[in-house]
Amino acid sequence: MRIHVVSDVHGNVAALGRAGDGADMFICLGDLILFIDYADHGQGIFAELFGQENADRLIELRTSKRFEEAREFSRRMWGSLDDAWAHIEKAVRRQYTELFTAMPEPAYLTYGNVDIPRMWDDYLRAGHQVLDGQAVEVNGVRFGFVGGGLRTEYRTPYELDDEVYAAKVAAVGAVDVLCCHIPPAVPELLYDTVARRFERGSEAVLAAIHETRPRYVLFGHVHQPLARRVRIGRTECVNVGHFRSAGVPYVLDL
Repeated sequence: MRIHVVSDVHGNVAALGRAGDGADMFICLGDLILFIDYADHGQGIFAELFGQENADRLIELRTSKRFEEAREFSRRMWGSLDDAWAHIEKAVRRQYTELFTAMPEPAYLTYGNVDIPRMWDDYLRAGHQVLDGQAVEVNGVRFGFVGGGLRTEYRTPYELDDEVYAAKVAAVGAVDVLCCHIPPAVPELLYDTVARRFERGSEAVLAAIHETRPRYVLFGHVHQPLARRVRIGRTECVNVGHFRSAGVPYVLDL
C-alpha cells in the first residue's frame, strides 16, 4: 500500500491537487489555511487585509518573542475593521473553497491548529473522511488520527487543553500508524531551526508510543525541524514536511 501524507498545506492549492497522484491512500494532517506567511510576508489573510508592512511588523514582534506587544498590535489592526470576524470568515471560506476542491479523493483528514473545524462540513466532498480522536482500518492496517494543537502564546483557532488532547489520544488506542498534527514531546522534533524556538509537542502522544508501540507516528506542525525523524523503540516518528514549501507529499510504503 502506497500512502501519500501531507501537512501544513497553508494555501498551496496547486500542489495539493497533484499530491494524491499514484497513491493508494491519501492523508492530510491539517493546517490548510494560510493566515500569515513567515517566508513571504505579503501572502496570507493578515497581509491581504492590512498590507505587507503591517504583516512585517507582526512577524517581527512574534519572532522576537514580544508576544504581548504582538497581541496589542494585532488587536489594533482588527479593531480598525467594522466587523473583523466577517472579514476573516470571508477570507477563510475563500481558501477552504479552493483547498477542498483541490483535495484528492478519497482522503483521510484531521485538523491542524490553524484550522476552523466547524467550517469544514461546508466544503467536504464525498470521498473526504475527517477523523479526530478516532481510528480506521484500511487494508488490514489500523490508522489513528488526532487533530489540533496545544495551548500556546499564538492562540491559533484549534488549540486544546492538555487533558482534552490526551483524551483524544487515549480514545484512539493501539494502532499501527498514529497520525497527528503535532509531534510527540521529543525536543529534537520540536525545535524549529529557522524560527529558533521550540514548538509544543504532546506528552500524551509520547506516552502512547511507549505504551502501544505503533509502527509509525506521522505529524507536521514544525516547519523546519532539527530532526525530521526519530526512532523510539520500534516506532519511527516522522515529520512529513512543510507542504506549502516542499509541494510534495511524504510517501510511506506499507
